[in-house]
Amino acid sequence: MRLDKFLKVSRIIKRRTVAKEIADKGRIQVNGQLAKSSTTVKVGDKLKIIFGNKTLEVRVIMIKETTKKDEAKDLYEVISETIGNQTESLD
Repeated sequence: MRLDKFLKVSRIIKRRTVAKEIADKGRIQVNGQLAKSSTTVKVGDKLKIIFGNKTLEVRVIMIKETTKKDEAKDLYEVISETIGNQTESLD
């Protein structure tokens, strides 16, 4: 599945166009490599997303074409979340 579509379906980013913009600005990494919106995402991949002063690291658990809002969080697990200088590691 494309990176921008996964981010939208998982509701990490609410709009696919916004996910595409963020990826194309070089603010998303897949397995440590800079990723474009068309990068293929697979189960087990680690995503690192930089939103301004917040950095989110997640691991892809499941791929689905569509999902309900309450099931979206089942598609990934949060590894760590950094806001400013504070890191909250969940690994």
